[in-house]
Amino acid sequence: MGDSKEAGAEAPSAGATARGGLSLLSQGESEEPCAQGSALFLGGSEVKSRAVVKYSAAPPRAAFARLEEKTDLKLPPANWLRESAKLGPAGTAILGTSKKSKPFSSFGMAYDFIDSVGNDVDVVSDSENIKKLLKIPYSKSHVSMAVHRVGRTLLLDELDIQELFMRSSQTGDWTWLKEFYQRLIDQKWQRKKKSKEHWYQKAILSKFLYYSINGDGAAQPVPSAAEQRESSSSDQTGDSDGASWPAPFEMPSPVSEDPSASSQGLKNDFVRNILWTFEDIHMLVGSNMPIFGGGRYPAVSLRLRDNNKPINVLTGIDYWLDNLICNVPELVMCFHVNGIVQKYEMIKTEEIPNLENSNFSTKVIKDIAQNILSFLKSNCTKEGHTYWLFKASGSDIVKLYDLTTLCEETEDKYQNPFTMPVAILLYKVACNMMMKKNQNKKHYGTIRTLLLNCVKLLDKSRHPQIIASANYMLSELFQLDEPKKEESSESPLNENSDESYSEEEEEMPDSDENGSYCTSSDPPDDNKAVAIIKSVGELSVPEKYKSIHQIRPSCAFPVCHDTEERCRLVLSYVLEGLKSVDSSIKKESDLPAADPSTPIPLKYEDESARGGPEGLEKQMALFLDKMGSLQKGNCSSQSGMTPGSWQHKMKLQLILKSSKAYYVLSDAAMSLQKYGRALRYIKLALQSHDTYCCLCTNMLSEVLLFLSQYLTLCGDIQLMLAQNANNRAAHLEEFNYQTKEDQEILHSLHRESSCQGFAWATDLSTDLESQLSVSCKCYEAANEILQFSDLKSQNPEHYVQVLKRMGNIRNEIGVFYMNQAAALQSERVVSKSVSTAEQQLWKKSFSCFEKGIHNFESIDDATNAALLLCNTGRLMRICAQAHCGAGDEFKREFSPEEGLYYNKAVDYYLKALRSLGTRDRHPAVWDSVNWELSTTYFTMATLQQDYAPLSRKAQEQIEKEVSEAMMKSLKYCDVDSASARQPLCQYRAATIHHRLASMYHSCLRNQVGDEYLRKQHRVLADLHYGQAGRLFQLLKDTPCELLRVQLERVAFAEFQMSSQNSNVGKLKTLSGALDIMVRTKHAFQLIRKELVEELGQPKSEEPTPVADAAPGLNREEVLKLLSIFESRLAFLLLQSIKLLSPAKKKTSNNVEEDVALKTNKHIYSQLLRATASKNTSLPERIDVLVHLLDQLARGSAVQ
Repeated sequence: MGDSKEAGAEAPSAGATARGGLSLLSQGESEEPCAQGSALFLGGSEVKSRAVVKYSAAPPRAAFARLEEKTDLKLPPANWLRESAKLGPAGTAILGTSKKSKPFSSFGMAYDFIDSVGNDVDVVSDSENIKKLLKIPYSKSHVSMAVHRVGRTLLLDELDIQELFMRSSQTGDWTWLKEFYQRLIDQKWQRKKKSKEHWYQKAILSKFLYYSINGDGAAQPVPSAAEQRESSSSDQTGDSDGASWPAPFEMPSPVSEDPSASSQGLKNDFVRNILWTFEDIHMLVGSNMPIFGGGRYPAVSLRLRDNNKPINVLTGIDYWLDNLICNVPELVMCFHVNGIVQKYEMIKTEEIPNLENSNFSTKVIKDIAQNILSFLKSNCTKEGHTYWLFKASGSDIVKLYDLTTLCEETEDKYQNPFTMPVAILLYKVACNMMMKKNQNKKHYGTIRTLLLNCVKLLDKSRHPQIIASANYMLSELFQLDEPKKEESSESPLNENSDESYSEEEEEMPDSDENGSYCTSSDPPDDNKAVAIIKSVGELSVPEKYKSIHQIRPSCAFPVCHDTEERCRLVLSYVLEGLKSVDSSIKKESDLPAADPSTPIPLKYEDESARGGPEGLEKQMALFLDKMGSLQKGNCSSQSGMTPGSWQHKMKLQLILKSSKAYYVLSDAAMSLQKYGRALRYIKLALQSHDTYCCLCTNMLSEVLLFLSQYLTLCGDIQLMLAQNANNRAAHLEEFNYQTKEDQEILHSLHRESSCQGFAWATDLSTDLESQLSVSCKCYEAANEILQFSDLKSQNPEHYVQVLKRMGNIRNEIGVFYMNQAAALQSERVVSKSVSTAEQQLWKKSFSCFEKGIHNFESIDDATNAALLLCNTGRLMRICAQAHCGAGDEFKREFSPEEGLYYNKAVDYYLKALRSLGTRDRHPAVWDSVNWELSTTYFTMATLQQDYAPLSRKAQEQIEKEVSEAMMKSLKYCDVDSASARQPLCQYRAATIHHRLASMYHSCLRNQVGDEYLRKQHRVLADLHYGQAGRLFQLLKDTPCELLRVQLERVAFAEFQMSSQNSNVGKLKTLSGALDIMVRTKHAFQLIRKELVEELGQPKSEEPTPVADAAPGLNREEVLKLLSIFESRLAFLLLQSIKLLSPAKKKTSNNVEEDVALKTNKHIYSQLLRATASKNTSLPERIDVLVHLLDQLARGSAVQ
């Protein structure tokens, strides 16, 4: 039936090596003929059976010795019950004749093949239990089995009621079950003793098997003393075959040092463990059936039968199933009469169902198996519960009871001896699933259910280690660093449900398709049964029960709708774990007294009481000393935990998990702008980490990285609190609030540490400077931690983020000190010198900016470095402004100190531009720096022009410096690029041109002598006046400035005319001046429009397009400019009339001049009448002027 070497193809479980002395089945030692299995055609119907040996402790297979006829099996062979080289150490087990299963045999197998439990395998059990279940419809004998569910796997164990009740009478345990059994099932229960015939048959079978491996095949009687030992050995064999209840579950120790120790006594004592697939049912089966082989018969099973007793159906099913399970193709039957060997007979496995007097249908056996499994899986729904499948002798009714529920009704719910093995198994299966790296998240629901049921089963006071470990694993199921992604669109399930099958429990009794469970004719107390099969005949009906794959729902993993909910679940598990650890530590009396229900006060103290920033420096120094000691591995626990103990290791893991959860909560609160809550959570995270540091003997780099991240977030929170000082009361309320869960976790932390290591970082101060300083110190501490080990190079992204934050906070502090200095400066009304306080603030601000620039430059962040250089330039300008207030305003001059600081400001702005390189790197910052640089040059030039330092410099030098500064300001003032700042740039450029034109105009008036310079100044003045007029005309909202420029241009023309001698030249200049006057019409129209808007909407809230350029129409200035304009227009008209009149006398043929003269006279007369009227309103006066300018424009056009 195949190559025998294939038996070892299946990978053995790692757990098998834990059974000292037993060896795994290798390919060379394979004892099974075909591990791959095959479909056997039996009785005309196909039954699929496949057996794979997962583990075997059997020695190499030996050929059986055919005994001679007349051999007396009543005489013991010489090797009886003795070890031999042929058999190996497992020989006595192979030839053992016991059919009695041990109480926890399935658990022993489950522990060893933990990978198969919960998912791949439907049933784990002894082969004897499997056979007993499949023979239920054919047998009148009683059935009593314990059933446990783990995932989709059922564990079946024989529950020997007689043994239990004998034990109950000795120990007092199980009294509740004895009472229940007597009340419901057998009111006159008494222990049934086994007959002498039973012991005789066991002894003769054992002797037969030993004879069969004896080489000479001859009976070798032993001395009479051995015969005496025979009876005693038989008795001992019988005793050993009885239920052996492991001691650790009789008297559970209060604290188990190792979870694996709890499974002592639950050994996998089977010679071989087989993964048997019967149709679509996958079973992990333990078998001790002896298999012989060699020669013509590679694998046979050996049976001894009394020739006077024919083989019945039960025996046939027994033999057939044994051979299927072990994949043995043939059966050798030895017949005897009264212990005397008669003959041998060879029977093929597929022929067994057709033997005379033993005829049965394999199809029916398959249906029975499927129905029983469906029945059990449909009703044994609660993981961790012990179910009892019971059928009384001679009865056709099979009942299923939930012993756990019955046991919980008693005083001590831990009387169930299955509780501990089930809990350990649930724990081990969950551990195994957790450790699979490729484990899909969809199995997290199963793991959670396993662990919750494990914790539910255990007594907290007796098994703190397992409970702590289970709660830690529960906390590990939740991903704290990413939101939960729902993998399906199913409706949310109850996250607190500890049971995964409750819906089917309620539906099943209402469905007739699933079998009959209860009728009115049943005894009234039968409602204790979970389910009832009224007749075993139902099991033979094909598909009487629904397929278990359709019935079983999936385990539900709780759907956490937000981060806080997920973290709170994690913290609830962490708290339970911490409670378990703390309860197992003996030295309670040595601990500081603390009540978990009493809130731990959060001190709210003023920064001044702690010494301000100077106190922070001391606390930082202490912190760094502590970090250095952590590297040396110092450990100090107040509770007296021994380093390396399970309490120590578990508490470290739980505390680290709590710190991570609080960190994520803090980060979530930060994103919601709940800064008080965020500070409270980060304080708890740092307190947890402080405790971890106190307990840890070897600080991992990963944990140091966590601390750096915590301090970075703490710095962020303190900065945001400083920037949101207006809502401080709400933040303080959130900060002081504490849940009971947080208080209890903090109480557990205080058992190990004072938790004050990071108090300097987490206090909520009322002082802005203090908050900014604390934020900066947090970032500095985070950076220092990265320097301790190779974390900086291992986590470059985090390192860059820390340095960015350090640069940013130093910028914030620098701006804070700079604003304080500016405020002091504004308060200094009359002072001839700069105060010491101002100078100190300048130094602090400059130092912060300098450090921040270094931070950004070290990570090549040119943009932020440029911004800080820009702020440093602004600081220099404030320093310059501080030096301009000294002295009398009327005698004020531009001082050297002002020039020094303005030039320093220019240097920093130029450095900022060099840092950026090109505008493409960051256009907005580039434009901003250019604007500030232009402003600095413009301010410096304006001050030199308005407050010329004539006592130190010559007028020409001052004019030259002003001109250079103004031109540099123009250079960095971008008037062409379309942006929000473009109108400001245009206004600035127009103002510069206006000032330069005015300066050259003034020079031209005051200068005597050098004609070349005069001509140059005249050209420059005319050029700048033209540029200023053009730019002001573009702005639309600066009519007064435009009007002033045009009036100055007219005055410039008048000045030029005064130096001219010829009438023709004067007329030409006058004509140009009148053209300038005509072009002011646009300015007057703008002024009139604004006046109308002010009259129509006096309370208009619409913002002006450029606030700096047009702060609003100044009526007084408009009236002043209007009066000047009227007077200058009248003067120009009068002069033109005078010049045109004599020209008329000399030349009679100049018609244009005549028309111009007439027009000018008419306009002049109208202007005089208009200005003579005192009651004319401002809009009316403007209307008159606009009308006159129109006439003048038409006259000029005619001319």
